[in-house]
Amino acid sequence: MRYLLARRADIGWWNLVGGGLEHDETPEEGLAREAREEIGAEIEVVRLVGVYAKPLKREVVLVYLCRLAPGSPEPRTSEEVSEVGVFTVDELPEDVLPKHRQRVLDAASGQVEAFRRTQATSSEEDQRRT
Repeated sequence: MRYLLARRADIGWWNLVGGGLEHDETPEEGLAREAREEIGAEIEVVRLVGVYAKPLKREVVLVYLCRLAPGSPEPRTSEEVSEVGVFTVDELPEDVLPKHRQRVLDAASGQVEAFRRTQATSSEEDQRRT
C-alpha cells in the first residue's frame, strides 16, 4: 500500500494531511475540508487508524486511513504544502515528522482495531534533525 504525505511549507517536514476542527464539524468533515485546502483533493474515509493523545499540546488526534474519492482532482501543492508525495512504508522519507511516521506505520500494520497511543514528545524534539 502507498501513503500520501505532504511536505509542510512552513517547516519543510513531511506529514499527513489534516488539522484542527472548525465549529460544528465532525472529525470526518474536518479532514475532508483540510484535504481540499492542503492538497486540493476529495477523500473518502476507509477506517479509523488510531487515537493519539498529545498531552504537551493538550490535543487528541484522530488518524484515519483514507483514499482519493472517485473523480477527485490529483493532489497538488498549496500555500501550506510545498510538495506532495506517495510512498510505500519502505520508501518513507527520512524527514517525516516522527509522530506522523508512527501513524503511517500503525496504518500499515493491518490492525483492524484502532491504536491508542500517547505521543509525549514536544514539537521541538520532533523537528530536531539528527
